Amino acid sequence: MTESDGTPHPGSAAPDGEPIYADRVYRSMPGVISGVLLLLVAGWLIGDAVLNGTGKTPWVALAAVPVFASPVIAYTLRPAVLANDRRLLVRNPLRTIDAPWAAVEGLRAGYSVELFAAGKKFQVWAVPVSLRQRKRANRELAKGGSGSLHASRLGMSTRPPRTVLPDAPDPTRAWSDQVVGVLQELAERNAGRAEAAGAVRISWCWWIIAPTLAGLVALIAVIAAA
Repeated sequence: MTESDGTPHPGSAAPDGEPIYADRVYRSMPGVISGVLLLLVAGWLIGDAVLNGTGKTPWVALAAVPVFASPVIAYTLRPAVLANDRRLLVRNPLRTIDAPWAAVEGLRAGYSVELFAAGKKFQVWAVPVSLRQRKRANRELAKGGSGSLHASRLGMSTRPPRTVLPDAPDPTRAWSDQVVGVLQELAERNAGRAEAAGAVRISWCWWIIAPTLAGLVALIAVIAAA
């Protein structure tokens, strides 16, 4: 949780007297909104097929629920990045990567955001890279720079650059680049902490995988039934 100005909310004090900060959470809001809309539309269509369908249609619709809903949840609602002063937790569609800061080697935002930890590379699904947003940010940066240069040539005084609060929107940087910058700073600041040591842990999201496979088997069985 964060305060309204974008700074982390301080929790209770740690044994050494330092405050414990809640996790910073990053996720793609367009992805969440699209996932909710897809689930609503699918729920309406499947409900209609179950109530008004004939023959095998209701059973096919019911068997298709986990086959459709589970991947939608996995790829739109589940992805998130959680970071505190001890570790970085990356929730991807089918895997969760729990990386203490001491094991984080770096983050990079190219055509996608990538996490390098323990000699491996992981995609960060929760922070998609928008090339259009990046181009717009570059235009804003160039516009500010050219305006300041023009004013200085005319002998006009220019206002000091606007201070951007932590986690606050910065029009001169794409959102993905801002997130990577914040996480990289957290990694550099906390890598030496004793609480931030440990090995990278990777776990599979079986509550997504198992229902999808079971639903797929049931769907094939229902369709193949005479």
